[in-house]
Amino acid sequence: MTRKIQFREALNEAMCEEMERDERVFLMGEEVAYYNGAYKVSQGMLERFGARRVVDTPISETGFAGLGVGAAMYGLRPIIEFMSWSFCLVAADQIINNAPKMLYMSGGQFKVPIVFRGNNGAGGQLGSTHSWAVEAMFASVPGLKMAIPSTPRDGKGLLKTAIRDDDPVFFLESERMLGFGARGDADFSRYLHDDRWAPPAAEEDKEFLIPFGQADIKKEGADCTIVALGRPVHFALEAAEQLEKEGIDCEVIDPRTIRPLDIDTIVRSVRKTNYCVVVDQSWPFASIASEIAAQVYEQALDDLDNKIIRVNNDDVPAPYARNLEQEMLPNAKKIIEAVRAVTYRA
Repeated sequence: MTRKIQFREALNEAMCEEMERDERVFLMGEEVAYYNGAYKVSQGMLERFGARRVVDTPISETGFAGLGVGAAMYGLRPIIEFMSWSFCLVAADQIINNAPKMLYMSGGQFKVPIVFRGNNGAGGQLGSTHSWAVEAMFASVPGLKMAIPSTPRDGKGLLKTAIRDDDPVFFLESERMLGFGARGDADFSRYLHDDRWAPPAAEEDKEFLIPFGQADIKKEGADCTIVALGRPVHFALEAAEQLEKEGIDCEVIDPRTIRPLDIDTIVRSVRKTNYCVVVDQSWPFASIASEIAAQVYEQALDDLDNKIIRVNNDDVPAPYARNLEQEMLPNAKKIIEAVRAVTYRA
């Protein structure tokens, strides 16, 4: 039986189940305890696990990110919540210069099993400095793993896997997806009633894990491959529904993790459809879409019947005005135009 569950509830379940399973796991960040999280992802966790395992911090990402790295080296398994991934930039030394390199630099003596998670990307009228999509900035760093879930099911399964992983994991969520169907978004509520999107309940499967490096084909198709990550997956599905009415049958692939990247699934799809559009909420220059396109060209150039088209954020800082912000982001209209162009239907 399908259960209705919001994205934030799925993340909460993942953390609670792993904290019950392993006493070394704890959550730390701004307002995660007494306020139940800025976006209510940690609702009820303080009452359930106490102040020693759900820890409120000062507004000091440098401090609590560094504390988390030290705790992980000591043998604990911290979950560090950034209220926004935009705020992680002040902790760059800790999260990309220390955590991913420690295992290598210590000759294998110190693992750093830590999860950095929080809201990533634009879409909530938070202005340029609070709307960073950081995946392209950090994905090139060796030693870390990166997951970007697009559904409650993926959110829960990937987060549980991240917490159990012995390497640092960057877990990028979208504030605009936490409750689904938010004002100004596409209506995603239909996915809440579909077995493909809802995770199993705890009593059904406490060991529900989604392995890193395994892409998910959200929709099968034969005419064009659309690769999308995170929130843009839903715009890709919306575009695919519209394009189907025009006789263009798109396959929508969600890699789910960037490090590691399941390029094999993407290449197999491109060899079937012969066309490819990549949708990514990074800025276009040196983006995740650029890397995926480069790898597809390297492995499947002879299978392509046209160039790969990338659909990215516009190359500008995120505007505050809602209409401008929505125009700056990837959306179904832009994806439809890209698919029409790449398949010679424009």
